[in-house]
Amino acid sequence: MITSQDLLKSLSQSASLQTQEEMLEIGRKKGKLYIGIPNENSFQENRVALVPTSVAFLCSNGHRVVIEKGAGLACKFSDTAYSEAGAEIADGVQEVYKADIVLKIEPPTLKEVELMQHKQTLISALQLTVQPKDLIKKLMAKRITAIAWDYVKDQEGILPIVRCMGEIAGNTSILIAAEYLSNANNGMGQMLGGMSGVAPSEVVIIGAGTVGEFAAQSALGLGAQVKIFDNSTYRLRRMQNSIGRRMYTSTLQPEVLKQALKTADVAIGAMRSVDGRTPCVVTEEMVEAMKDGSVIVDVSIDQGGCFDTSEVTSHKKPTYTKYGVIHYCVPNIASRVSRTASTALSNIFAPILIDTGEEGGIAKMIKKYSGVRAGVYIYNGTLTNQYMGESFGIPYKDLGLLMAAF
Repeated sequence: MITSQDLLKSLSQSASLQTQEEMLEIGRKKGKLYIGIPNENSFQENRVALVPTSVAFLCSNGHRVVIEKGAGLACKFSDTAYSEAGAEIADGVQEVYKADIVLKIEPPTLKEVELMQHKQTLISALQLTVQPKDLIKKLMAKRITAIAWDYVKDQEGILPIVRCMGEIAGNTSILIAAEYLSNANNGMGQMLGGMSGVAPSEVVIIGAGTVGEFAAQSALGLGAQVKIFDNSTYRLRRMQNSIGRRMYTSTLQPEVLKQALKTADVAIGAMRSVDGRTPCVVTEEMVEAMKDGSVIVDVSIDQGGCFDTSEVTSHKKPTYTKYGVIHYCVPNIASRVSRTASTALSNIFAPILIDTGEEGGIAKMIKKYSGVRAGVYIYNGTLTNQYMGESFGIPYKDLGLLMAAF
């Protein structure tokens, strides 16, 4: 059954395909952006949205960048480095929130939304589905344009920021596992990998997405024996093609997984849910049957974890032992290597901001690039995300229709 909403979408799309009057090209009026970068005060967040080299890139193109004092210290970027790159150092967060565009890593808090100005642009990992309804309403009341960077797509339809953070998490998870297998952290004293005459370590990876792929590459590079489990045969096949070699792969059959975990030295939880909680596929009984001194690194803990025994830990106290198995369940693993993660994020944010200035502002950027539109949740105070509108009972409008009106 065709709804009125679907009909309006169809009309807006067909209107854009109709013959238009010939228009002469005129020079685009470039915009000078005013960007504010506040300190990240969220739990275990050590990253910063822009590194000094990207700030220098933006400032050399005529844009203004204001960064809160100490924002880059967790990544070992000093205020002096930012100042020399051309940024203005703000003593208080109030000055940062006067900027036209607020760029940050974590979702805003209610207190931060209070500091925001009318008709500002917010770029962050919004995660509005787990934020209070009041926060959404306050963003709408201030007519904020809110863009979730974790939903922005590139020309190939890939989520570049999610992918690069997945690469970091996958590689880092194997390095973490290697640390906790060694004597340095009271592990069993085993090297993750193999050498001539010594049997290689066994690594079980649950999930064949980006995290699983790069965890597998790191483990194979060290000489470990890798087994990968996923419910999608397409993802398993794609991973084998990407890595370029045959590996042990299997769908998530409980008995097969249980047998693999019994002999595993390391288990990596790398599953990701599009909406909601990650499915819990490893039962407490399976963990209990694992070898003493083996290591679990549950990267999926950000979405609840895929091991029944997983409990959230922190970077200060990252592990606990249950049934003789060491559990590492720290959310946001990328913050463990915050300098690398910040540089990776900055390498994506800076070109987008440069293009935004070239196009003449954020509104024109959203209108022209479908990849940026994919990340818009709120446009000029109007909720544009259907899922959130239905979840919170807030009226929403299709972003394509709003764009067609301007």
